[in-house]
Amino acid sequence: MSLFKKKSSKPAPPPRPEEGPRPPNGRKLPTDEIPQSAPVQKPQLVFHCQQAHGSPVGIISGFSNVKELYQKISACYDFPPEDILYCTLNTHKVDMSKLLGGQIGLEDFIFAHRKGTPKEVEVIKSDESLGLTITDNGAGYAFIKRIKENSIIYNLPHIQVGDHIEKLNNINVVGRRHYEVAKMLKEIPKDSVFSIRLIEPMKSGFGNIGPKSSGAKSGKKQSYGSGKETLRFKANGKASIENEHDDRAKIGIDKINALLESFMGINDLDLATQIWELSVSKTNSMQLAEAIDDSELEEFGFTDDFIIELWGVITDARSGRIN
Repeated sequence: MSLFKKKSSKPAPPPRPEEGPRPPNGRKLPTDEIPQSAPVQKPQLVFHCQQAHGSPVGIISGFSNVKELYQKISACYDFPPEDILYCTLNTHKVDMSKLLGGQIGLEDFIFAHRKGTPKEVEVIKSDESLGLTITDNGAGYAFIKRIKENSIIYNLPHIQVGDHIEKLNNINVVGRRHYEVAKMLKEIPKDSVFSIRLIEPMKSGFGNIGPKSSGAKSGKKQSYGSGKETLRFKANGKASIENEHDDRAKIGIDKINALLESFMGINDLDLATQIWELSVSKTNSMQLAEAIDDSELEEFGFTDDFIIELWGVITDARSGRIN
């Protein structure tokens, strides 16, 4: 007599549609035991980061705006997010051409520049223009992006590109937008003396120090970043992946940014991009002015002359007349 039962060749009956799947013993599974397929989750974008003055490489993800990015970086290295002045992409140097603005390439390497030495400088405003271009980090810190050669500030060695402007005549400007700080500097009377309190980025040796102009432009091949697809931060707090702008749009945005600098003393690629996008489908400067007045950009108070200048570079870029 065999100790093993002969395996039946008769196949198990298929489950009825209304009953759901059956376990091997044929018992009907309760509804709450029926296996459910897991929801499909989108892969989370992951970026590499490092402190610009030197640190181990960190891994960050799960942010949708600049403030959240700073919080992720500060949590990674265990310091307050308020310590971050700004970030550069693919270089640890104070290179203003590599500033992180409203978007990050999916393969970009992020370097965080932290607060370093504070300094206070007295300035004699001997000319109407100080020669400064101001930008901000998107989280309340305005800083110097460019210093015009042979200007008042250019001849003051203690004021450098990349310095954060903390106070003007003992008035705290932390939390103000860059155009507000630029306006305050512009309104200082000629031939008067004012004080400016600055905080320079933390440095390691001489590796981070850039030139007095717009920042170092290295001839070396960039070692990080593809520049093809970017994570763009939007005004509604969300972020989305977008392809790089076409050549004409890029030229137009750069020209708009140059006008912002010459008219207002600020540099803001994200603002220039917003203006370019508002101009889409507009056929004259009046329509552009109305679109700006109906948007959050109304607070800038652009003059009619400035709108006309904007429209000129937009139409030139659209037609391919500039490159």
